[in-house]
Amino acid sequence: MEAKEIKSIVSNLEKSSDDVMILKLLNILSDGVKPTEKLLRETKVGVAVNKYRSSTNSEISSIVKKMIRNWRDMVQAEKNKKKGPTSDVKAATSGSSTPSKENKFHSGPRNPKIDGISTDIYDDSTRNASISALYTALAIERGDSSQQILSVAKSIEAEVFKDEYSKVADGYRNKLRTFVMNLRNKKNPELRDRILSGQITPGKFVKMSPNEMAPETLKKEIEKLHKQNLFDAQGATEKRAVTDRFTCGKCKHKKVSYYQMQTRSADEPLTTFCTCENCGNRWKFS
Repeated sequence: MEAKEIKSIVSNLEKSSDDVMILKLLNILSDGVKPTEKLLRETKVGVAVNKYRSSTNSEISSIVKKMIRNWRDMVQAEKNKKKGPTSDVKAATSGSSTPSKENKFHSGPRNPKIDGISTDIYDDSTRNASISALYTALAIERGDSSQQILSVAKSIEAEVFKDEYSKVADGYRNKLRTFVMNLRNKKNPELRDRILSGQITPGKFVKMSPNEMAPETLKKEIEKLHKQNLFDAQGATEKRAVTDRFTCGKCKHKKVSYYQMQTRSADEPLTTFCTCENCGNRWKFS
């Protein structure tokens, strides 16, 4: 399967919300993608697929884990073939401090100790522990290089430290705790991806509220509940009038109760809230 075709499938996958279609697209990718490091980097198919690793649909999460494991092994085999046994020996004995590039996918947990990374950056043990916690949270289900994750973790901690007047106190600890908890949320891979890919800078991240950091699915649920509660509250407090001027789009009856409110700026028209007295269907218009 060529890169152009893979990108097209990835695009459709990102737009899909139906489990049946998602599973179908994942199976196409599983059967058709012959991964190389270059192909995965060019198409970003690994990032797109990895987002479904923690899906509540067991069939989807199962095929994703299998794909990632297989792709990781195939890419590693390709790298070993290019490197050759002489390079392996040289890399193992050279003592060079230059970090090697990690595989794109990791099947197990990651933390600084497992990745062989030191977070003893400062004399302050609390700051070092904060960087370690951020590293572990950012690395969940990620295949980015250790140095990239460490760099982002250090930058986030430094921004918090600076915001708290360069001191470790309750404000510092509380902020770090909040950020780590949000980053550790397995249902929020988008947040980790946006930060590690540079879409959200550390400076912007530390200014975000918990609601802004929440998973997209949760944001939509909260917005839906907010709108429903607003509708209910307005309906309970406003005097309704019944008219036959409106037709219910659901049952076509004309017995409709309504009320009007100013929900936007004063120079905008009133919003009319309607309820069908026959079937209970509700709608609004301006």
